[in-house]
Amino acid sequence: MGSKAGTGRVVLGVDSSTQSTKVLAVDVDSGAVLASGQAPHTVSSGAGRETDPEVWWTALRDAIGQTGEYAARAEGISVGGQQHGLVVLDAAGRPLRPALLWNDVRSAPQAAALVERHGAQWWAERFGSVPAASFTAAKWAWLTEHEPEVAAAAAAVRLPHDFLTERLGGAAVTDRGDVSGTGWWASGTETYDDGLLAEIGLDPALLPTVLGPGEEAGAVSASAGLSLRPGALVASGTGDNAAAALGLGLGPGRAVLSLGTSGTVYAVSRRRPTDASGTVAGFAAADGGWLPLACTLNCTLAVDKVAALLRLDREEVEPGGSVAFLPFLDGERTPNLPYASGLLTGLRHDTSAGQVLQAAYDGAVFALLSALDQVLAVDSAPSDQPLLLIGGGARGTAWLDTVRRLSGRAVQVPRAAELVALGAAAQAAALLTKEAPSAIALRWGTAAGALHPPLPRDDAALARLSSALPLAGAR
Repeated sequence: MGSKAGTGRVVLGVDSSTQSTKVLAVDVDSGAVLASGQAPHTVSSGAGRETDPEVWWTALRDAIGQTGEYAARAEGISVGGQQHGLVVLDAAGRPLRPALLWNDVRSAPQAAALVERHGAQWWAERFGSVPAASFTAAKWAWLTEHEPEVAAAAAAVRLPHDFLTERLGGAAVTDRGDVSGTGWWASGTETYDDGLLAEIGLDPALLPTVLGPGEEAGAVSASAGLSLRPGALVASGTGDNAAAALGLGLGPGRAVLSLGTSGTVYAVSRRRPTDASGTVAGFAAADGGWLPLACTLNCTLAVDKVAALLRLDREEVEPGGSVAFLPFLDGERTPNLPYASGLLTGLRHDTSAGQVLQAAYDGAVFALLSALDQVLAVDSAPSDQPLLLIGGGARGTAWLDTVRRLSGRAVQVPRAAELVALGAAAQAAALLTKEAPSAIALRWGTAAGALHPPLPRDDAALARLSSALPLAGAR
C-alpha cells in the first residue's frame, strides 16, 4: 500500500459484515488509506440470527462520518456486504422485519426440502450450488411458511449489500457476485430462474436488477442524509468474499483462507463450478469469472467462546494431547451438519485447558482445509502456491500456526487489513479510472505481506478429527 496522500482523488470502500460496518477512504492513485470509520451492529442471539437493516444504515452513516473531510471529497463509493441475508421491504423501502442472516440455520428444513425435490445434481448444474440453510432461497421458503403475512406484504426483496446500495443511490440493483448466493439466480444462464421463483412463491418483480462488472448503480442522493458529496458515483457493490477477492487482485490458482465470524476458503476460477456434493458453492466473481468457495459457520467467534469458557486468552494454546474438538457451536455448513453441536473427544486426566483450546483451533481449521483441494480442483489446477491468510484471525499467532501445521503449506499474510473494504474501494475506483478492479488492487499492492514457511503436517491431529467427524452428525 502506498503512503498517505491528501490531494488526489478519493473513494470510499465499505465492509458491512455480520458484526459491524467499516469504511475506508482510499486514495485512488496510491491505494493509501487516508481515513477509516467503524460502527457496530446488533445481532440477535435467540432462536435465530437476525439484524434490523436500519442498524446497517445507521452504522454506515456513522462510519462514513468518521472519515471526516474525505467523505465530502469522495468521488465514488461501493459496498461489500455479508452474503445470503434476506431483507424484505415495504413499498417505502422500510424493513418489514429484521433480516434473516446467513448464519441463521432455522431454514435448514426448507433447504433440505428444496434439494430433495430436485436432487443435488440438478441444483449444481443449474445454479452452480446446492442450497444449504444459509442460502436466501431457503430463508424465503422459511418466511413463507412461518410468517406468510410478511411474505405477502413484501414490496421488495434484497440482499444486505443491495439494501445499502439502494439507500445510497436509489437504484434497485445487485451484482452477479452476491446474487449467485441466493439459490434463485441460475449461474448457467446468468438470469433469475423463473421456474424456481414460481415454485417458492417469489415474484421476480420484487428482485433487483443484476448489474455486470463495471456497471454503475447510480449516484449518491442528497436525500440520503450522509456526509458524502451528492453525485458521487455508486458502484454495484458485491458480496464480502467477492469483494475481498477483488481487494487481493486474486488470479486463478491462488487460494484464500479467510478467518472471521465465518471461515471461508476460495479461489478465482475461469470455469463455472458445479459441485453436486454441496461442499463447494459455485459463486460468481465480481469481475465476471467464478469464485468457488467453501464456508464454515464456526470460526473465530466459536474459538473465542471456547477460550472464554476455559478462562484463557485466545493465544494461550498448548501443544500435544489426544483431544479432538469439532467446535460446531451453531450447527455447521461445511460439512453440511446444520443440527450439529460442538463435539469434544479424547479427554484424559492429563489434558490441559490449553490443549483443549488448541484442539478448538484445529477443528475450525480442519473443516476449511478439508474443502481446499476441491475448491482448487474447479480449474483442474491444484496449486502449491502459498495460502493467502486474511480476516481477523490472520493476525493471531495461534491461527497462523494452526493453518501452517494442519495444511503443511506456506502461508502469506497480506499487510493490508480490511480487504473487503479495499476490494469495494477498488470497485469504486474502477468507475473513475476505467481499469479492472483487480488491476487496481495489484497496483496498490494489497496482497504483499510476510511469507511464513510451512510446518510439518500434523497427520495425527488430522486423523483424530477425521475419526470424530461421523460422531458430529449423529443426532
